[in-house]
Amino acid sequence: MKRGSGILLPVFSLPTRYGIGTFGKEAYDFIKFLEASGQSYWQMLPLNPTSYGDSPYQSFSAFALNPYFIDLTLLKKNGWLTKEDLRPLNHHYHRDIDYGELYQKRFGILKRAYLHSYVSLEEKIKVFIARNRFWLPDYALFMVIKGLNGGKSWLEWDDGYRLYKRKTIKEIKGKYQEEINFWIWCQFIATEQFRKLRKYARRHHISLIGDIPIYVAMDSSDVWANPTLFQLDGDRRPLKVAGVPPDYFAKTGQLWGNPIYDWEKMEKNNFRWWRRRVKKCSHFFDVLRIDHFRGMQAYWSVPAQDKTAMGGQWVLGPGMDLVNAIKEAASKMEIIAEDLGFLTPEVMTLKKASGWPGLVIYQFAFDPTDVNFTNNYLPENYTENCVAYIGTHDNDTLKHFLVDKKELLPTIYRNLKVQTPEEAYDLMISRLMDSKAQVAIFTMQDFLKEGGEYRINTPGIPSGNWHYRLDPEYRKKENIQLIRTLTINGKRI
Repeated sequence: MKRGSGILLPVFSLPTRYGIGTFGKEAYDFIKFLEASGQSYWQMLPLNPTSYGDSPYQSFSAFALNPYFIDLTLLKKNGWLTKEDLRPLNHHYHRDIDYGELYQKRFGILKRAYLHSYVSLEEKIKVFIARNRFWLPDYALFMVIKGLNGGKSWLEWDDGYRLYKRKTIKEIKGKYQEEINFWIWCQFIATEQFRKLRKYARRHHISLIGDIPIYVAMDSSDVWANPTLFQLDGDRRPLKVAGVPPDYFAKTGQLWGNPIYDWEKMEKNNFRWWRRRVKKCSHFFDVLRIDHFRGMQAYWSVPAQDKTAMGGQWVLGPGMDLVNAIKEAASKMEIIAEDLGFLTPEVMTLKKASGWPGLVIYQFAFDPTDVNFTNNYLPENYTENCVAYIGTHDNDTLKHFLVDKKELLPTIYRNLKVQTPEEAYDLMISRLMDSKAQVAIFTMQDFLKEGGEYRINTPGIPSGNWHYRLDPEYRKKENIQLIRTLTINGKRI
């Protein structure tokens, strides 16, 4: 990765009038903002369809794009929607996402656009299906059956559906082809819109950083249609699930509940599923951040019936074999290894062998017991081969961090040689920008000095996350000039 800096902003946070950010005009405007302010990277969160809880890290498909991100204004420009069609979601902008309203209203609008466009697009869609046959038909079928079952997890479906019995599936295809076509159309439209956005980003010298979780959701077409790739019992129920042990974020650990891969079977077919996943990402992104890299060396395996992650154990993962498969599939796309959490010498050895840059988080740097300030999270101790953050989507905003973590203020003041939170704030921003880290990534909240109410995610909290929306006034000249000056001073332009 070239030396530079960028901004972490989820697509859903873009300030549109229709309830959630999309691949439309506001995304293009944000790219122009990045270019004007001297940035080189736009880091996104996963773009996959979200399930219950609205987390981009729990998706119905590891391959599909979120239909919420289809820009309705572009559909209107194509003549597939009218002004009246958009009225149910066309209200005053507010800085929060009402996912319930989106679920109730947005798909009806998309279905009207589908009915007005499918015939004219049918030949192109056939080509799209052929290129994505390894995941797309199963995803569309999964979404149709989920609808027929009131949105329930596939684990709760009748056996004919749940066990993917051939006779039942054939009947569904014959009876609900129109619904299947709709879900395929959504993927075609979302893909076309995002590809145009990526081309625009490249013309404006902005590299897109994608993000994928190492695991997939239990309630996903990936697990339903590929049960042999996961640790399931004979009735297709999970035997073990993923999580992490107790850490900085959660005292009882984090019980994610994702099914764990059957790595032995994956290795036998040369990690074909993973290769396809990464190759698809390479069509969308210039750089890919793989969440929970340490799970490649060893993963926290928790009995499926447990209520917390505390009863898990470390089990050896696929290691360098998977790393090499990802490298081959990624082609020219670069990889970032999210190497946070409990890191052993074995994890560090694997990361070094991969050559991938890891992450450093400035908010983790102020350990009162580190009297000589030798920890790797301090900018003065960074190496070049890393991607540096004040905080990621899982951290507090810097403004609230400096208020909330009062016990750390003496250490912060001593390290920075300042006396107030305001002084610490500005100096932390500039020190990260000035550091040796090859890439420095900032959240928009930290550039805008927004408080804790604008935090994106609080790990371990099941509700209230993933709602952050950007202030529509973010493109003010003074903001552009401030960020650009910091970037120039940090020699990142």
